[in-house]
Amino acid sequence: MYSYKQIGTVSYPIFLSLLAQNIINVTNTAFLGHVGEVELGASAMGGLFYICAFTIAFGFSTGSQIVMARRNGEKNYEQIGPVMTQGVFFLLGLASVLFILSRLFTENLMGMVISSEPLLKKTVDFLDIRVFGFFFSFMNVMFRALYVGITRTKILTINAIIMAITNVILDYILIFGKWGMPEMGIKGAAIGSVVSEIVSILFFVTYTYYNVNLKKYGLNKIVIFDFGLLKRVLSISIFTMVQYFISMTTWFMFFVAVERIGQHELAVANIVRSIYMVLFIPINALSTTTNTFVSNSIGAGHTDQVIRIIKKIAGVSFVFMAALSAIVCLIPRSLVSIYTNDSTLIADSIPALYVISAAMLVCSIGSITFSGVSGTGNTRSALVLELITLSFYLVYLYFIAVHLRMPVEICFTTEFVYFSGLFILSTLYLKKAKWQNKRI
Repeated sequence: MYSYKQIGTVSYPIFLSLLAQNIINVTNTAFLGHVGEVELGASAMGGLFYICAFTIAFGFSTGSQIVMARRNGEKNYEQIGPVMTQGVFFLLGLASVLFILSRLFTENLMGMVISSEPLLKKTVDFLDIRVFGFFFSFMNVMFRALYVGITRTKILTINAIIMAITNVILDYILIFGKWGMPEMGIKGAAIGSVVSEIVSILFFVTYTYYNVNLKKYGLNKIVIFDFGLLKRVLSISIFTMVQYFISMTTWFMFFVAVERIGQHELAVANIVRSIYMVLFIPINALSTTTNTFVSNSIGAGHTDQVIRIIKKIAGVSFVFMAALSAIVCLIPRSLVSIYTNDSTLIADSIPALYVISAAMLVCSIGSITFSGVSGTGNTRSALVLELITLSFYLVYLYFIAVHLRMPVEICFTTEFVYFSGLFILSTLYLKKAKWQNKRI
């Protein structure tokens, strides 16, 4: 049974790596919030479009991570490297396809969902540059999956710091035109994001070459395309890829619905979303740890410990988020002021921030429980649970945002619907389904 110290040891570096990845979105939002409402809204729509594509790669890496963690638990270390290298092959191919499609059809696609012409133009300006990041961020998630799968997550801390510093400095220089550079606005944010991802992957490659036992993990073998291995990994990953993509696409639809209410409301939603994503980082880190610990435990033959692991990590998650949510509710104006000086935007964002803070308590348990389901390797079942939950989410979203056109803070109550449904269905699955002997 894993101790609280072990949970913290694995989760903390993951937390920092996720923090760095989210700093890209937070920094873009914070800086662009001081440029204008249109730029702020465009970064929201463009950023979510990018993340929708990115989550496909992240879903594949999560499935790969489950496989690598299982092999690590079985002590079949030499089988870990081939999973990693085949994953890199696959994701680079996927990045190429998504890059071409994005460059060809982004403007037409975004034009179907964005009603404001100025907002559409700025969004396309952002995405024309941002999609170059596919090649680097897709590789990045495979390195992250490797280190999480073998529970060597400390390196993620250093990578997080390097990536975050690079992004903050470049955003400041390029968005506002500092140090002799031209003022590029939203295009500068896109360039800064891509370059920070390039720096991150260069660091991962260098560190892995010089500091990892390549022979032990089978990373020193001649790299050839192994369709059979890729097919086995995809049998786990494909459901996670679809699950993450559908989940993020639904989140994208939330902002499409809010944009129909108004440009000001979209700016409010983007500010709150940015804070929400930061609040979600500890939960995401603990969810990843749950995923890894469950898979490792099953691989080591300790299926009897799985439920206790999930409960233990869920307890840590709830206590941590209760404290964090309380802090947010004490200083909401100060937090929102990071993103904008507009007094109306600040005032209108605070009620939605209270709603999100409360929703995080449900999220802290629901997300961990659901990650436990994925960690068993039953990703097909996880996808089914996600689809059922999202169907209720979309019906509720349409009713309050499109039909009733309720204020932004009411629209954010969709998070209660989503995570409550996920928790209930995941709990029922873990208690009733036969997941103990799933082979991957």
